[in-house]
Amino acid sequence: MRRWRDHIRPDVVGVPTGGRRRAAGLRREELAALAGISVDYLTRLEQGRATSPSAQVVEALARALRLRDPERELLFRLAGHTVPGRDTVPSRISPSVQRLLDRLSGHPVAVFDAMWNLLVANDAYDALLGETGAWDGLERNAIWRNLLGPRSRAVLTPEEHADLVAGLVADLRMAAARYPADRRLRRLVAELSRQSPRFAEHWESGDLTSREPARHKIIEHPAVGRIALDCDTLTVAGDDVRILVYTADPGSEDAERLAIAAVLGTQSLVEQRT
Repeated sequence: MRRWRDHIRPDVVGVPTGGRRRAAGLRREELAALAGISVDYLTRLEQGRATSPSAQVVEALARALRLRDPERELLFRLAGHTVPGRDTVPSRISPSVQRLLDRLSGHPVAVFDAMWNLLVANDAYDALLGETGAWDGLERNAIWRNLLGPRSRAVLTPEEHADLVAGLVADLRMAAARYPADRRLRRLVAELSRQSPRFAEHWESGDLTSREPARHKIIEHPAVGRIALDCDTLTVAGDDVRILVYTADPGSEDAERLAIAAVLGTQSLVEQRT
């Protein structure tokens, strides 16, 4: 892993390269930030003092290091995990999808798997909707957050919220049909059913009615107020991931508010991480 870190150029993964650097590769703190783990834990992994990283951590490291398929497989096997197969919900962001995300870096973007677990969110997304880096377990699931989580910055009418939840549950049911052997998916359904009677009602109804998600959303930002944005969900069929992108009409007041929110939020995130 140290060798992979040393050979990846910072600018390739969006890390600023200003100032003097003793090495051309990524620093430990940079890789740790990209993978969403602590520098101490990364150090212990590289030194062989932490030998049982979770599959989620391995996937995050493979994604941050932009590993090719053979390298990713090796990393999983070195960590003592079986490489996720076709019968499990993919949590990988492929190099081609990552290139697309790099092109969209100026917009708030988040990527979810077929269970609606958050895989990655960029700084602009965190600046707009709140820090996601500390989320763990069910906190990273969009269905749980919309049913049981803290209040979102998105302003929705009761009807819009009901349609959103129904659509998410219907999408999860389709994922369950595609990946019947995925134990994580079954555990998610069981836990959501236990915690939320509303989810259980939706799930037991078997409703697969297709609902077009609201493409126009109002975000209540704590510093700049309400921002009217377009929200598009792009589904990458081959990778079975969903890319959520927020945009504003160029030159509009909402575009200006979004830009201010991004600057304020990014500054706040940098302060929290330093």
